[in-house]
Amino acid sequence: MTLTSVDDLRIKIFADGADLEGMKAMAAKPWIQGLTTNPTLMRKAGVTDYAAFARRVLDAITDKPISFEVFADDADAMTAQGRVIGAWAPNVNVKIPVTNTAGTFMGAPIAALSKAGVVVNVTAIMTPAQVQAVADALDPATPAIVSVFAGRIADTGRDPIPLMTECREILKSRPKAELLWASPRELLNIVQADAMGCHIITVTNDLLAKLGGLGKDLDQFSLETVRMFEGDAKAAGYTIAT
Repeated sequence: MTLTSVDDLRIKIFADGADLEGMKAMAAKPWIQGLTTNPTLMRKAGVTDYAAFARRVLDAITDKPISFEVFADDADAMTAQGRVIGAWAPNVNVKIPVTNTAGTFMGAPIAALSKAGVVVNVTAIMTPAQVQAVADALDPATPAIVSVFAGRIADTGRDPIPLMTECREILKSRPKAELLWASPRELLNIVQADAMGCHIITVTNDLLAKLGGLGKDLDQFSLETVRMFEGDAKAAGYTIAT
């Protein structure tokens, strides 16, 4: 089936960004069901006070889940930061990296926060083995998000769909945990994630702007492309002596 509009999608779309006005604009759209951010996006957006920015976002957006990430590098500090972030608002999800910078699995903070009822969003996952370890650490009674970076996996030349399908099967042991397709690179990835049964996909504003192209007539698209080339050649004043 060819998808022709965002209404045809079963997958939840979470807007990914760190610009307050952009986040507010995305949150106002009914088909955006949540939002995510991270320290890298916040730094690029010029955020200098992490907690103050987060509180401004949470004051403005109260009805959709928003993921904020810890940035400590050891398990105890991650747990402490996660408890603080999780208490900021009822709609906060706490991002925990699957490992620290030494590559050590962060099962302890994942387990502690999940057991305490905090909705964790475990991030930077790349392998089914990591998904299995996360599933084992999660409290079955607490909702959670398991973010697998399918786009980065594809950047290595691997097809992420079989891997994501395996991850989805692993998470059947944790029915309250949702599989998230992170770092999509093109509109097709949203369609792929939807088709393979992923629960959530994070999408940046530039990719969200392409959603109007779902199901676009290819003959019309071809004509628009030809007209673009011709118009740009004229605008540049190009000539060829014949």
